[in-house]
Amino acid sequence: MATEQRVSQRLRDLKRRLKQENPILESVVDSFRELDRISRRLGFFSRDESHANRTSWWPLISVLGVYSSGKSSFVNHFLGYPLQATGNQAVDDKFTVICFTDERRVRVLPGLALDADPRFPFFRVSRAIDEVAHGEGRRIDAYLQLKTCPSEKLRGKILIDSPGFDADAQRTSTLRITDHIIDLSDLVLVFFDARHPESGSMRDTLEHLVRRAIGRPDSNKFLYVLNQIDATVAGDNSDEVFASWQRALAQSGLTAGCCYAIYIPELAVPIADAATRARYESKRDANLQAIFQRIEQVGVQRAYRIIGMLEQTAHMLESEVVPRLQRFLSEWRRMTLWLDGFFFGGLLALFLVVTINGGYWDGLSLRLPFWIYLADYPTIRLMLTALLAAAVGYAHFSIRRWTSQRVARRLAADPQVIDFLPNYVRAFHKNSRWFRSIFRRHPAGWGDRVARSLAQVSDDSQLYVQKLNDMYANPSGESPPLQEWEHMPTPERSGS
Repeated sequence: MATEQRVSQRLRDLKRRLKQENPILESVVDSFRELDRISRRLGFFSRDESHANRTSWWPLISVLGVYSSGKSSFVNHFLGYPLQATGNQAVDDKFTVICFTDERRVRVLPGLALDADPRFPFFRVSRAIDEVAHGEGRRIDAYLQLKTCPSEKLRGKILIDSPGFDADAQRTSTLRITDHIIDLSDLVLVFFDARHPESGSMRDTLEHLVRRAIGRPDSNKFLYVLNQIDATVAGDNSDEVFASWQRALAQSGLTAGCCYAIYIPELAVPIADAATRARYESKRDANLQAIFQRIEQVGVQRAYRIIGMLEQTAHMLESEVVPRLQRFLSEWRRMTLWLDGFFFGGLLALFLVVTINGGYWDGLSLRLPFWIYLADYPTIRLMLTALLAAAVGYAHFSIRRWTSQRVARRLAADPQVIDFLPNYVRAFHKNSRWFRSIFRRHPAGWGDRVARSLAQVSDDSQLYVQKLNDMYANPSGESPPLQEWEHMPTPERSGS
């Protein structure tokens, strides 16, 4: 119970912080609590898990891309603070999560600070790493670090600077973290190096960060940045390099998107010709301003992202988790009944063979062996009945246990459950416990009432979106006072 109380306390703290920042999101926390309650009833969540911890409640900007493409230099320029090491000799081999601090000094904290804190987007990411690279979760400090920075540009935001996307140094766990970051980010800046447009790392970036992003429903959050375009000034072929880069993006399937060519003013290549310098600076400043404007909008995008995740989670529980559990329970029931029939049918066949060969069926008059007549005594009859029932029960439950282990292994091998593998296994074991009938058609904790609760959460998410629209894009031009959002109706919850 203590763990569940800690989760509740975290959610209360989150609501308290959101009350002043965005009252709509404060109500969303209650809807996530309802999903937590349903997930625990299904056995899909343990007491220390919450759907609210699977997303970042802070606006999140990630900077990804090829090695030595100037990602850290861009981060420093945006922050107006020399936070990240830069230069060709700088080896950025960790994901750096950057957040605001009131202190004037910069602090560098280990990856454990992120893995153990549900307020950050890497809560328990070590478990996800272990699922794809056994044992690597213990080395979380080798993958992540947390830096604090006093730049006002960071206030209310989280920025992630990634290691270079170098194909020669790729590890499965690093790709898993990259995918995790992309899923949680409100804005993804994908950097390329104008000095090396044909490098192997660029081709791998096109494969993983461009081609895979095209079919995503949130593909508009990706900005593609060709950095260090000033390196092309000597040949005065920046337009040609930019066009070649765009063709490479198009060959990866990106026919439309936000593409920018920039360079960092503090690290610019000297340009002697004044007209050329003015042309480059004009394009650079316009593109940097466009990128910075998108960064400033992440707070709005964050609110819609969280509400979208609320609806997606409700849909996932009803349309994916429950049907998948039903399918594996049906497989377990079918396998158990077949083996029961085979085992007990075999025993019956063995009994017939023994009794027929023993001559007990001669003359079609069954002559029972002498020990059967002992059953005429009530006490012995009761003992024999209990012994027979115990033997049958032991055989049946042994078969149940064996088939549940087989089905659990098949469940673990299903690639579609990889992101929630421990949750599915936990829910299946809850449904295959010895006292649950194998003829139950629905998973434990599922019923009409729960289905109605999920439908209510989906309806609530649409209401939250409407309230956000009233706040940010009300076509009538009339903005309701803040008090209306603070008193937005919240559905009745049971057991929260």
